[in-house]
Amino acid sequence: MTGADLPLWAAWLVVALVLTGAAFSLTGALGLVRLKTFYERVHAPTLGATLGTALILCGSMLLLSLIEGRLVLRDALIGLFLTVTTPVTLLLLARAAAHRDRHEGNPGAPPKP
Repeated sequence: MTGADLPLWAAWLVVALVLTGAAFSLTGALGLVRLKTFYERVHAPTLGATLGTALILCGSMLLLSLIEGRLVLRDALIGLFLTVTTPVTLLLLARAAAHRDRHEGNPGAPPKP
């Protein structure tokens, strides 16, 4: 089966998943630009990237599964790694920034836990 032999319903579903995922990723990127403080900015890209990546990978897995004629799950590993590493990176960045702000005595620093 080639890309030209893809059923119309599957092509539309793949396009819808990928475009929706791209829209969520774009929303996260716009949040990075529009929000004012670091602590607000750090959340928008991670939330948009997580959902956007999941939808794009679902579209990719569906397309590859239909083209190859068998279930293709190798893209799920990408999703697994991104799902695990994105929140960890967010946490480390936020804690490092909070520690720096407390150490410098910035008035907008979050309180110690």
